[in-house]
Amino acid sequence: MEKMTKEEQGKFAIPYRNIIFVVAGVVLMLSGYALMTGGGTTDPSVFTGEEMFSFRRIVLAPLFILAGVAVEIFAIMYTPKEK
Repeated sequence: MEKMTKEEQGKFAIPYRNIIFVVAGVVLMLSGYALMTGGGTTDPSVFTGEEMFSFRRIVLAPLFILAGVAVEIFAIMYTPKEK
């Protein structure tokens, strides 16, 4: 086997730009899960359907999560152009 040069040893398998995309995707997914939280009540006999089935929980949060997954797929598949 050939020895790797110092430049090859220090090079990551994933380019820096892709790592930024991965972090952005994780942030999007975590914010989607955060948007789903809350809305609980201290009284178990009270059900607030408006709060439970709000636009934020039913539409917005899943869109954030799906956008995060799409960004993750893009981060994995993206290859920067060679200079």
